[in-house]
Amino acid sequence: MAECVNGILKDEFYLDQTFDSVAHAKSAAKKTINLYNDVRLHLSLDYKTPNMVYKLSA
Repeated sequence: MAECVNGILKDEFYLDQTFDSVAHAKSAAKKTINLYNDVRLHLSLDYKTPNMVYKLSA
């Protein structure tokens, strides 16, 4: 599972690039986490976001 997520982060969100600074890397990671959890639809979750599924289960 972790390898799959790492591949998505590298391929879809370009987190395998070299960043100019630690602050830039942290900012990119924070934006990516938001997109992954709130925007990107996941096939394994019946085309819902992780946060949609979480809210439905609470």
